[in-house]
Amino acid sequence: MPSSCKEIRAALAQCLQESECVMVQRHTAAECLRSPLAETLPTKCQQLKKGFGECRRGMIDMRKRFRGNQPITFKSLESSEQSGEGYQLYAGKSAFAGAVRKTDGNEPEPQDWREVENEKYRKEQEAQKR
Repeated sequence: MPSSCKEIRAALAQCLQESECVMVQRHTAAECLRSPLAETLPTKCQQLKKGFGECRRGMIDMRKRFRGNQPITFKSLESSEQSGEGYQLYAGKSAFAGAVRKTDGNEPEPQDWREVENEKYRKEQEAQKR
């Protein structure tokens, strides 16, 4: 198997070995990946399964035949999850860096640009009347 999917495959295998499906219910990893048991896997394992499938699909995708499959390392995804920054996509810039901020729900809504323009217009009209 090409090296672009090795890390995510290893991470999926590790996640499956630590899951309740394998540890408690004593199913094989292959059985846990199939339909009735796949829904009982932790979210992290389900995401890794989907990512591994997309990686495998990307190996035969004709649109990626020149650049190859984008190597997504599980370690970089895990570190980006902790730091809050997205992994690199294009032009050396991360996709989601700084886009997400924590809120407590009490922030004032930003004023609509039309309301701002209307206030400016009203102030100009008042200044002309005086």
